[in-house]
Amino acid sequence: MSLEPGQSIPLPEIDFPAGLCHFVATPIGNLADVSLRALAVLAAADIVYAEDTRHTRRLLDRYGLKCRTASYHDHNKAQAVPQIIERLKDGQKVAIVSDAGMPCISDPGFSLARRLLEEEMPWTVIPGPSSTLSALVLSGFSPDRFLFVGYLPRKKGKRASFLEEAMQESGTVLMLESCHRITSTLEILAELAPGRTLAVAREITKLHEETLRGTPAELLQVMTGRRLKGELVLVLQGTSEVKDPEE
Repeated sequence: MSLEPGQSIPLPEIDFPAGLCHFVATPIGNLADVSLRALAVLAAADIVYAEDTRHTRRLLDRYGLKCRTASYHDHNKAQAVPQIIERLKDGQKVAIVSDAGMPCISDPGFSLARRLLEEEMPWTVIPGPSSTLSALVLSGFSPDRFLFVGYLPRKKGKRASFLEEAMQESGTVLMLESCHRITSTLEILAELAPGRTLAVAREITKLHEETLRGTPAELLQVMTGRRLKGELVLVLQGTSEVKDPEE
């Protein structure tokens, strides 16, 4: 949907109690994936806290929302969390968004959720897009039991230990990895588990979305050029699906 300048999308009526914090999921790439309920909550909020207000503004402008925004990210959370708590205690309607996906999942929103829990203050979630669940379905691996481990460690030694432990999981393991480190990670896996089947889901919901599947060595052959860009989710097949337990 495209809007003319000054035009806004018709939104459903919602109940947004004052003082109730809303964690709002936002698109992970394709702006058309946002829900009408999410837009309605953002429109009704007194203030929207975002990791990068410029990034969030693109979403708001796309749907003609004139929202007041403020920054809340890893580098200012010590100052921002108390501020958010005070706004909520004052009865303001506060919405929290991540740059993409669900706040709190590998995201500074978790610090706020913990503080709300300590203060015995309520919060709610407006569900929506998830790179993790999308990658799980795209991988073709078993969804019956899975583990999300967040971002892999930056240092190679710690990453190797982390991956070695992850390979012991019986269920599918999902992890976020930088396009700048994926080659190094695949090289580690080629040494630790040469026969394990992996999947790399990249640019999920975007124009160049694709899912690559194979052994670490096979993926190393194709993870080159333009594929070393964008957001990646690495999916590791669990031991319950591995044909050769000895690898």
